[in-house]
Amino acid sequence: MRTPAPGHGPDHAHDPEHASEHRQHRDEQGRPADSAGQAWAGKSIPSHGMAGDTGEADPALLDALARAQADPGDETELALMTQVAAARWLVPIVAVAAEVDQSGPHAVDTRSDMSAVTLTSPDGSRALPMFSSLAALAAWDPDARPVPVRAAAAAQAAISEECHVLLVDVASPHATVLRPSMLWALAQERVWEPSHLDAHVTTAVRAAVAAEPDVSGHRVEAGGPAGAGVLRVVLTLEPGLDAERVGAIATRIGERIATDGETRARIDALTFALETAR
Repeated sequence: MRTPAPGHGPDHAHDPEHASEHRQHRDEQGRPADSAGQAWAGKSIPSHGMAGDTGEADPALLDALARAQADPGDETELALMTQVAAARWLVPIVAVAAEVDQSGPHAVDTRSDMSAVTLTSPDGSRALPMFSSLAALAAWDPDARPVPVRAAAAAQAAISEECHVLLVDVASPHATVLRPSMLWALAQERVWEPSHLDAHVTTAVRAAVAAEPDVSGHRVEAGGPAGAGVLRVVLTLEPGLDAERVGAIATRIGERIATDGETRARIDALTFALETAR
């Protein structure tokens, strides 16, 4: 799915009429000025920290991507997210026909807009693709225009487009999905941690469990396969509880955790395991 990118309308940079209007602006001393009457003299264009960018991928980032794929787990994902947060990324935008003239034998685009790209999976989840290099972007779509951004800006754009994940270097051997918890950590510009090692999550789970008198203890741990981002909450229950009561306890705890938006943003998936108190 492609959605319009903000700020990409018709380009009047080479329109003589608009150019002549801009040349008429002067300050009080008659010097060339901007539309607010501020003289151009002495002004400087702020740097966005990407001067001299060659469009190549950071070798340390590529190494972290490869390591996380070969050996998924806490250590490699922590190292990967450190590199991801610090890297320059290329977000693709493409030309999309806004007006089409169909009066002739062939349809002709009379106006096009530049649009950001989002991808939708069969289950309806949405993703924003981003690329580590010009070569990686060209391998996916040679006609896409690269927009260099920091990881935080890419993540914030993904959230504004209602995307759930970030897709890194889609067409490459090291294509990687950055899960929702990773996306939110980048957008909030905080250090990402696996949910079972996250102090905020630990505190939230403790509070959710505290209201259940039939739970005598609990712990949090990684659940599912390595790299899946599943948080397992192991509940120690008083003996003699039937299945219906146990299910109700787990449901209430899960609902309490889910009502806290910050906690929910740090957990990719939640599961429960049960053990009986001795």
